[in-house]
Amino acid sequence: VVVVGGGIIGTSVAYHLGKLGVSNVLLLERDQLTSGTTWHAAGLMTTFGSLSSASIDMRLYTKELYSAILPHETGLETGFMDVGFIELACDSDRLHYFRRVAAFNRFLGIDVQEISANDVQEKFPLTTKDDILAGFYVPDDGRVNPTDATMALAKGARQYGVNIMEGQQVVGVTTTKSTETGYPRKVTGVTVKNSANLESSP
Repeated sequence: VVVVGGGIIGTSVAYHLGKLGVSNVLLLERDQLTSGTTWHAAGLMTTFGSLSSASIDMRLYTKELYSAILPHETGLETGFMDVGFIELACDSDRLHYFRRVAAFNRFLGIDVQEISANDVQEKFPLTTKDDILAGFYVPDDGRVNPTDATMALAKGARQYGVNIMEGQQVVGVTTTKSTETGYPRKVTGVTVKNSANLESSP
């Protein structure tokens, strides 16, 4: 299995494939880990905001992954800080929608609190509260350091047997027609910048 890209998504995919016991996983990064868009991401780690139970399960798992699992497995901190998160409702439609979201999120175990505009400003003094109808506050949501989280995922992936190669730019995908899957083409490998082809095993 080839994973293209060594940012937060690529290293997470590689880590979880390795943890699931998938063998021969190779991650290819064109430059260095986190050198793409990951390094300047905001790093928000929030559980609030979805009406999908699957999405909420993933958010709760991800928070546990960054706050506890990766530091325990790898010895590397992800920079997780549970500084709290506030979603603002500034019109009646958003207020109605976020109340629905909050009720569903509470049902699934998220500690989300509806707070007043004054409470919002007290928790975040830079806020202008004139147009705020309410805030939806989760005390233990927060943020991670995207670079630290990526490095922890990469170390965890290596511990599970994943091979990570930096300085390998993927420039193409090789395919073949497949009569087995019913799809017109099947991915069989990738081409890196030096024109080498990495083909998958049959």
